[in-house]
Amino acid sequence: MMWIWGSTAFPFTSLREEALWREETWRLDLLVDGIDPTVLTWIKEEKYIFLYGGDDIEWIRRFVNSARSVASASRIPLEMVYVGKSNKREQVKKVTGIINAEKLSYAWQDQAMVWFFWSRLESMLFSKIQLGRGDDQDPMLQQIKKLLSYGREGGWAVLSRGSNIAVNGHSSTVLPALGGYEEWKINVAEQGFDGAFKEYHDKLHDAAHPCCRFEFPNTIRIPENMRCPECPRLMEKYTAFLCCHDEQGIPGSLF
Repeated sequence: MMWIWGSTAFPFTSLREEALWREETWRLDLLVDGIDPTVLTWIKEEKYIFLYGGDDIEWIRRFVNSARSVASASRIPLEMVYVGKSNKREQVKKVTGIINAEKLSYAWQDQAMVWFFWSRLESMLFSKIQLGRGDDQDPMLQQIKKLLSYGREGGWAVLSRGSNIAVNGHSSTVLPALGGYEEWKINVAEQGFDGAFKEYHDKLHDAAHPCCRFEFPNTIRIPENMRCPECPRLMEKYTAFLCCHDEQGIPGSLF
């Protein structure tokens, strides 16, 4: 509760936790609150924002260039911020350095910011599980699970206009959706850039679901089962041993 809401969560009871979740919506403020004032300023200015991550620098180059090209063609104010991924800290540092050198986009320089972003997201998942929220009855939980899974496997991007999140997508669908701009640009005038992009992206998403994976430390209550956020199936459960060869890792982190 401290990770997610800070002192607002006082007195840190389950009743308070339930009340805070009832007030929440799936929005960009929730993801970046207390982490980066720059992004919060973009939100207040109602700009279009791509929050993105991953460790494949070639995909990042294609994604950033495609997003800028589409934004220019649509004449919209677009900002982008690279927030790393939930593991591979050394690789994230290298990617951040390349993004800076090539001036691809804004990127979080402090690795503590990256760690805090993913730790807050993990805390949201743990909180929902602890409260016993049913997977099929909680759309926000599905989005949290998607983003955590995308952060583990490949690249991803979240598109918002101001605080309103339109798309939470995997690399396998976000880049093709941008590449299909000629097909959906006709809908921008009527639906807005975010609405037209979402409609086209969702069609691609329905045809190609990326695999989803979650790993839990044995220090928390592991759910008996979980539904995949990409499809309604129950996920298979495995026991895993993990070493990321990272002496700078944060003890107790999910990833």
